[in-house]
Amino acid sequence: MVCPSQKPSVCNNMAAPSRHVGRYFQRNGRFLLNNIEQLWGHRSFGWTSAVLQQAAEALKESTETVVIPRKKTWSKEAVLEALALTVGKDPTAYPYQFQDDPYLSPRTAVEFKMYSLSQESGRSAAKYFINSNPKFFTKDFAEPHIPCLMPETVPLLLEEVSEEALKERINLRKVAAAVDLYDQLLQAGTAVSMETTHDLLNLISFYCDRDPVQDSEPQLEDMEGSGEEVKRKKATFPRAADFIKPTWKENNNAERIFNLLPERDTLCYSALIRGMVMHRAYAKAFSLYTDMLNNRLTADVHTFNALISAAPDVRDKYNERWEVITDLLNQMNQQNVRPNLLTFNNVLKALKRCGFLAKSHAVHTLKEMKAVGIVPSLASYSHLLSVFFKAGSSVKSNTDILQQVLSELVGTSFTCQDPDDASFFMTAMRVCVENKDLEMGYKVQSLVEVGDNWRLLGDSYQQTLYYGRFFSLLCMMEHFDVVLKWYRKLVPSSYYPNPQGMKELLQAMDMESRLDLLPTIWKDICTLGHDNKSDLVEEMLSLMSRDQHSPEIQESFAVCALDVKRVFSGDTGRPSLEWSSSSLSHITTLLLRANKTQEAWEMLELFKSNNRVPHEQLLEDFLSVCHSNGSSKRAVELVQLSSTFCLSATPRLAKRALAEFDLTEDQRAILSELESAEEPSD
Repeated sequence: MVCPSQKPSVCNNMAAPSRHVGRYFQRNGRFLLNNIEQLWGHRSFGWTSAVLQQAAEALKESTETVVIPRKKTWSKEAVLEALALTVGKDPTAYPYQFQDDPYLSPRTAVEFKMYSLSQESGRSAAKYFINSNPKFFTKDFAEPHIPCLMPETVPLLLEEVSEEALKERINLRKVAAAVDLYDQLLQAGTAVSMETTHDLLNLISFYCDRDPVQDSEPQLEDMEGSGEEVKRKKATFPRAADFIKPTWKENNNAERIFNLLPERDTLCYSALIRGMVMHRAYAKAFSLYTDMLNNRLTADVHTFNALISAAPDVRDKYNERWEVITDLLNQMNQQNVRPNLLTFNNVLKALKRCGFLAKSHAVHTLKEMKAVGIVPSLASYSHLLSVFFKAGSSVKSNTDILQQVLSELVGTSFTCQDPDDASFFMTAMRVCVENKDLEMGYKVQSLVEVGDNWRLLGDSYQQTLYYGRFFSLLCMMEHFDVVLKWYRKLVPSSYYPNPQGMKELLQAMDMESRLDLLPTIWKDICTLGHDNKSDLVEEMLSLMSRDQHSPEIQESFAVCALDVKRVFSGDTGRPSLEWSSSSLSHITTLLLRANKTQEAWEMLELFKSNNRVPHEQLLEDFLSVCHSNGSSKRAVELVQLSSTFCLSATPRLAKRALAEFDLTEDQRAILSELESAEEPSD
């Protein structure tokens, strides 16, 4: 643009701060508007006056509302996030948590489970080593700083008997040490502040009066001899009893310290009540709550949340359970305690154990939740679906509730607000499968694909269960081409099918008459490690041998059958399967249809070596193949093999061979003798 000499140049002002640019346009915008046609008139751009007028009006509007943007501050992950938006999900890649070491990436369902467990075990072992030896990890080179990767425990720095030392032990979760130091402070006559007392009671109540166990800390068991000292100790594997939550003991340190307090406020009561509920002392928690009311104290929302979750455990009848819940809610209202998300979620969760009262009260609870301005989380809807759709119930309900929930949630990206949020998608897909509602299943899956909602599918087990249900629904209700499309999309990036899932895929292929794809699916079965499941292999062989197909398909079936034979023979380096009469018959039939006579004859020998009896129709088919090939010698051997198995079809086979084959005198004598043999009596 040509700028007048008496005005500053736009190009020169571009290097000035942004506020100078804004001032320039404010001062010179009118001049540009008045002279725009003159400035551009000598150029041969072909602009008409109407176009110039539109440009002048647009420039007038822009000069009157010039907004200079503020400086944009980018996060440290901005570049990675921008790059991530340029690529899509690769359905052939393994799950993201397995991509650190491609060589060890799991290829089967068993390897998937082993890899996940070993990976978690490695993290726990590393965490235990870091926490046990913090002196080796005093420097942090991580950028950005990752606190969870740093040592959680450090040696105690304060050894004197003081409140600061007590705070240190509380922060380090040293339960026993904190209790001992608190007792020393009381014996010394030192007063402990109420804030520190609250923290101590919370610590003791949460861990049920015992020190927390490190994730990978070995459990040592003494091996004692007869009157001798301990010779050795060994680490034992965790048992089921190790994962059972400790129970609340009578007069433990939390109760003892609570009873020693000269004054008890709401937070003191709240710490013990929540600890009692957490460790299944439900009746004791309600008793302590009554004592708090008698002392004219008001409970907080966390106390009410804990008591509501424990309500079904203190009453046996459904109406009595609901009365306890409503009584607690009324007391919250009387004490001006505002409920939060977990309050209503606990009510909905408790309603799942209130039988016939649940449905009407669950809908009312959800409406009241929205009325007070609390947005339901996925856990709220998960509990609602569980109320209306009981797992394993033979009564099929309509999916109107699920339809309303999905209509409300469509296109929404969620963040975890409740531990039970991870159960929503699994519950919703279960409802779709039980009601065979494919449309709802697609809606649930589309909601999973919004933003980072897939993170709320839960752990690896829950993800496998969700995708297994979705895939089962597809196999039941969808066209096979669509099923195959989803199969290629989900496996192995998101889902490792179990043997039942592969059976459902085979059944879908059978319904759509797409058995020509069986050899391809067999390769996937081997890759997923299910080739050692005899019932699955039998199902696939049965489908391949049931009908006659084109020569090309029969050839591919025969190649697949020989590969299955390797699995039964143990040539794959894995434990072999046990031959059955049906598996031997199916493979032999497939080889015969592909004119692989020699391989089929070897299968007949396997009948003999494995003490299995072939079907009579199989021998009839084999004799027909021998006739088409003109193999009289093989025909005689076949009749002799039938006689070895003492089959009733032996005389008939011998008679047919005498009539259809060109035989030598010796062969005729053998067959004549077999033909005249009496059929075995039943």
